[in-house]
Parts: sequence; structure tokens; C-alpha cells
Amino acid sequence: MNRTIRKVAVLGSGVMGSRIACHFANIGVEVLLLDIAPKELTDEEKKRGLSLDSPIVKNRIVQSSFDAAVKSNPNPLYSKSFASRVKLGNFTDDMSKIKNYDWTIEVVVENLDIKKKVYDEVEKHRKPGTLITSNTSGIPIHLMAAGRSEDFQKHFCGTHFFNPPRYLKLLEIIPTPHTDPEVVKFLMHYGDLYLGKTTVLCKDTPAFIANRIGVFGIMKVVNSMQKLDLNIDEVDKLTGPVIGRPKSATFRTSDVVGLDTMVKVSSNLYTGLTNDESKDIFKLPEVITKLEQNKWLGDKTGQGFYKKTKNAKGETEILTLDLKTLEYKPKAKAKFATLETTKTIDNLKDRFKVLLAGKDKAGEFYRDSFFGLFQYVSNRIPEIADELYKIDDAVCAGFGWEVGPFETWDAVGVERSIKDMEAMGYKPAPWIYEMLQAGNASFYKIEKGERKYYDIPSKSYKSIPGKGEFIILENLSENVVWKNQESKIIDLGDGVINFSWNSKSYTLGTTVIEGLNKAIDLAEKNYRGLVVGHQGADFSLGANLGLVFMYAIEQDYDEIDFMVRAFQNSVMRLRYSSVPVVVCPQGRTLGGGCEMTMHADIAQAAAETYIGLVEVGVGLIPGGGGTKEFAKRVSDSLKEGDVELNALQNAFMNIATAKVATSAEEAREINILRTVDRISVNRDRQIADAKEAVIELYEAGYSMPQEATNIKVQGRAGLALVMAGVNGMRMGKYISEHDAKIALKIANVMCGGDLTAPQEVSERYLLDLEREAFVSLCGEKKTLERIQSILTGGKPLRN
Repeated sequence: MNRTIRKVAVLGSGVMGSRIACHFANIGVEVLLLDIAPKELTDEEKKRGLSLDSPIVKNRIVQSSFDAAVKSNPNPLYSKSFASRVKLGNFTDDMSKIKNYDWTIEVVVENLDIKKKVYDEVEKHRKPGTLITSNTSGIPIHLMAAGRSEDFQKHFCGTHFFNPPRYLKLLEIIPTPHTDPEVVKFLMHYGDLYLGKTTVLCKDTPAFIANRIGVFGIMKVVNSMQKLDLNIDEVDKLTGPVIGRPKSATFRTSDVVGLDTMVKVSSNLYTGLTNDESKDIFKLPEVITKLEQNKWLGDKTGQGFYKKTKNAKGETEILTLDLKTLEYKPKAKAKFATLETTKTIDNLKDRFKVLLAGKDKAGEFYRDSFFGLFQYVSNRIPEIADELYKIDDAVCAGFGWEVGPFETWDAVGVERSIKDMEAMGYKPAPWIYEMLQAGNASFYKIEKGERKYYDIPSKSYKSIPGKGEFIILENLSENVVWKNQESKIIDLGDGVINFSWNSKSYTLGTTVIEGLNKAIDLAEKNYRGLVVGHQGADFSLGANLGLVFMYAIEQDYDEIDFMVRAFQNSVMRLRYSSVPVVVCPQGRTLGGGCEMTMHADIAQAAAETYIGLVEVGVGLIPGGGGTKEFAKRVSDSLKEGDVELNALQNAFMNIATAKVATSAEEAREINILRTVDRISVNRDRQIADAKEAVIELYEAGYSMPQEATNIKVQGRAGLALVMAGVNGMRMGKYISEHDAKIALKIANVMCGGDLTAPQEVSERYLLDLEREAFVSLCGEKKTLERIQSILTGGKPLRN
């Protein structure tokens, strides 16, 4: 059946329901969000003379839930304007409308009886053949389908989103024995392609895959912590980015999510599991029970494992809970020799061997917690999954791990770790020994650029289903055609090459720019086009500020001028090369990264792209073509009769306020991305999408554009307008004297300098103005203070 999803109904507007509705709105779907009608009036409603039949009262619950979601931070919508795609209603008046919807998602409270009552109503109105799914995380899917009609059961399964749905990539698909395989196939594909999810097919087992393994991992950390008498600060130091986990690590994550959530899942698993050899790990330690009784649940109650308070000076201070005394104390500095030895190891997988070999308490902690995790995941096959890659995919996408348990085990070395595991009482499942005896030493391997997993029944390696449409740069090491210390050029096939880099914070220093120019040279000589992008956490945090600071301190302004000129020329080559260039921003794309994006033939942006020109924060202006490009875009956008100064002022404010778009869609709204630019909702598809865009441009008869010489600038008229606004803000003390100086430098470039009348100028003319302004600001003491503040403390300075 050819199924299209145009309209989705979401039943239940709580934290998950309203945010699931928002994410469908993000991808252009029309959404109906319903919830119960209130049974009692509020005092305010009584004063207004309203009744329970008043429409505003009936929709009070759904309206307040949706309003709270739209106002929340981080925002569940790519753009606030997308809120109009969600229509609100209540079960009493509006349930009949679901007959017009292609997919109905139930997200009501985790109570089987209540869910069944909702399904009774759904059955009355749902159109046969439409999808009906549940977002439950704790109730067996087959119990919800029991007793329903044949058509309902055929089109019903679990679709478990993780909170927040916009940001966490996991979508677990849990069919029942009655679910039509075509429905499962459709949902797996739709979740990946349209919702941007890592879709994982799960068995109908307690907590499915991600929560079963992820919560075990957390509880095992607590278990190891107690064994070794570690404190909260030490454990969060050990379980954060150093092992590829989120910065919030273990206990800060619990505070953000809510201790009650972890307690609920862990308690349900402890009582519900019957054949789990490690079920005692899920038994809540006494101290956790005390925290729950005290309602110390984390951020939602104001305190949990951490507590934010004010010190005697009125400064915000974070205190840490002492689990022995249940008193809050100042954060303790956690330091381990093992961690010190890994500071120079950038590659995460290389780090694991060193961490687990540590001779101090950190090494003991890693061995105990990881060996326990390795044993556990080996024993969960085939209980919760038949294929090991599903466990890795689910935990990474649901809990934000960079590498999953089996991939971590590979990095440690499967065979070399077995004896150590056994010595500590952690014996893995029999299939692990059979795998090694058959001569297979790892769970994954790369063959011809494709990552394959070890298939247990066949004792062979198989392709991971659904990954054929992705391009994973890490798997293409055999395709590297050139590299230097910080960058490489990879042949993607079909006449397209990719340029990627791995400098610290993905900054754009001399070595990276050398690689970029080499990539353009090779593309123009031997290929159809170039993709610029990598698959790191962020695209780029901009120029190498440390280098700029060093030259500025030494007053070597010629070197700064040379460096800026080289970057300008490189960025212009992206725009004016003889082959199509597609740039792939994702994550934080700031300063020079934004300028690279703005000069692409097409930007293939990830939906989660946080992009902007932020140079004013360090006392500078965008010097790599960004200021020039905004001036050009203002000129290009104007039609006869347009108010030119208004468009100029809007563009000026984007730079002067260092505005950063919080999504690719918002980047379009502020004219950093154009209508021609494209968005990949699933970031795993971004490089493949970019390659396809290069080929499209080439096959459409790409011809090299010419540098613009007709950019209309406003001269003194524009400068007067901006100066009036800047002086007003300075006098009102909204900005400092130095802010005003920087703002006028930006305006001078965008207006084309001190010209007596509006006229047309060239890109090169504006680039020269831009570079002069950048270099001159490097000579300002307050600019150097701002740069130093960022370099030493990571915090912007207002001076």
C-alpha cells in the first residue's frame, strides 16, 4: 500500500504528547492535539461566568499544555510560526475528527485501563486502514491491542519517542504478533526519512531496548560507585565526555530528567523481570529511596543530586549532595591519574583501552561498570533483540552515548577483556565464546566502506539494514585521496569528493584552510563537485582565536591581515569555483563556519543547525565575507519600491546582536540560509543528501558564477540611520562604548563606507573594508580583553 502521512492526531497533551505534536509540525504535517475536558471550573473561570460547556474551558487543559511546550527551552519547534500547524481540541467534542487523519498516536497516562477507554473511542471514529500507535514506555504493547478489532490490531503498534522528541533521535518501533509487517516497514522508513530518527525495531519486552540497557547502565554505575566509595562529583567526572557520554554525565542527567523517572523505570524492571540474572541491579539503593521520599527529584523540585543556591556574595553556586549524610556541600574537585593520561588522546575509541587499564580507583570503576555492562548486553540477546547493532543504536540515540556497549567492547578488545571479566565475576554469554572460537574477533568490521555487524545465528558478518542510503565518512578510510594533520579529502564516488576536518572545536586555522583549498583544486581538476562537511558534534566554532590573539598581542597586524585575506579568498573560492560546492552545516556553526555556509552554491543543513555570525562577542566583526555577504543579500533581495534602509537595518541587527538561529528553519527566517538551501531532518543522511545535490547541480549544466560588481550600498544615508540607533542604545546604556564602536565598523562595511550617495560596489571592495575593520579592532585593548575572556574562561565579556 502506498501510504502518505499528511495529518496526524495526537491524543494526550502532556509533556510528551505536546512535544510529539510539535515535532510533526516541524516537518510540515497538520496536527490535531486532543486532551480531556476539565471536570471542574477554576476560580478565574467562575469569576468570568464561564461554564464547563464553554469552549475555552473545554480546551483549557490542552491549551495550557501546548502553550507551556511552545514557551519551553529548548523549544520543541524549529520555528515559532510552526505552532499554527497544530490545532487543539478535546476528547468530548473533537474525537470524531480523527476519521480524517492518517495516523493517530496515543500519549495518555501510563494506565492500561485508561488507554483501553481511549481506544474504545478511537474505534468508534477511526477510519479503517489508518495507523494507530501508542507512545507507551512501560505497558506491554500486546496488552493494549487485546480485544480490539482485526483492522485495529493490524495497524497498531508501539512508537516510543524519547523526550524531548525534537532533540533525542531514538524512535522505538514495537509491533505485536498481529501488526501488519507492511505497517512496521512503513514506520521504520518514515521515522528515519521524515522524522529524522534512528528507528529501532524492538521486541515487546519490559522497557524495550534503550531504557532496559540505559537504565541498567546508570544503576550499574551507582552500584560500582558504592563498591568503590566514590562521590557524586567523582562519578560525574568519570562518566561524562571522557567516555563519550553527555556533559551532564550520570547524576546531573538524573536531575534534568527527574529522579522520579529513573525510579519508576528501575522499580518496574525490578518487579517485572523474571529471567534476568542481573535484576538486583535495578533494586533501588536506600539512599535513592530517601531522595524520592524527600521529593528531592532534581530540577523540577529545585534540588536533587545537585542544588543551585546563592553564596554570601549573591553569586550562583552549585552544591553537591553527600550521599552519606544527605547534606549539600561545595562541589569537590575530582582528579584521577587515569584521566590525566587520556588528555592527549582525542580518539574516543583509543581512550577506552587506557581508561580500563588504569591502576587507580578510576580504572577499577571503569572495569567494574563496563564489564558488568558487557556481560548484561551479551545476555540480552536474543531476549530483547536478535541483532546486536540494535542495542548500540538504541542506547546511542536514546541516551546520547557516542558509542554503544558492543562498539565500546570492540574498542577495549573482546578477546583480551574476557579473562579480566571472568576474574571479576562477569562472565559473558556463551555466544561470545563461540564467536571468538569461530575466528571472529569483533562485533563490527568495515568492508568496502560498509560497516557490518556480527550475526550470531550464521556466525558471519551482515550489512545493517537501512544504512545503505547513508554515507558514514568514518567508514571510508580506504577512499582518502589527500590529508594533512587536521583535514582530509575523501572520494565519495560518482565523481564527488568530500572535505572534512577534525581540529579542536572544528576551528578554521591555517592547516584546515590549506586542506580546503586543496579540495577545491582537486575538485576543479578531476571531479564533478565538492561536499564540505564532517560528522562531528559541531560544524565549526569559527576562526582560531588563539592565533588571532597571539598576533594581536605581538602587534603583528600584517600577519592578521594576511590570515584574514587568506580566509576571505578561500571562502570566495567556495562561491566562485568551476564546480558545484555544497556545504553541510550542523550543530554549532559560528563565525567562519557560518561564512563558509553562506558562500556555498547550496547549503545542505542539518535541521539541528545553530548558526550565526558571533564575532561581536569577542570584539570583532565578521571578517571572512560574512558582513559583505549580508550587504550583498540585502542588495539582491530589493525590488523596485522596497524600503532599502529597513532591509539594511534588519541585516545589520543580525550581525550586531550576534544572533544565532536555533534551527535551520530559523536560519532561513533571518536570511542566513536561502530558499535554494536544503535541510536534512536526519543528520545521518546529510552527506548523502549533499552528494546528491552536487550531482544535480552538475547534471543541470553547472556554470561558474561571476563575482558581483553591482552590490547597491547606501553610503552616508545608511550610516546616519544606523548611527542614530546605535547612539540611542549607547546613551540608554543598553550597549557599551566598545559595542558602539564595533557596531559602527559593521555599518561602515554594509553601507560601503563614507559614500556621499547610494551606489553600486563590488564584493572585493566590501571585503577590503571588512578586513580593514577586523584588523583595526585587533588593535583595541577591549577587544583583546574579550578574546582573552573567551580563551581562558569560555565566557563572553561585556566591557
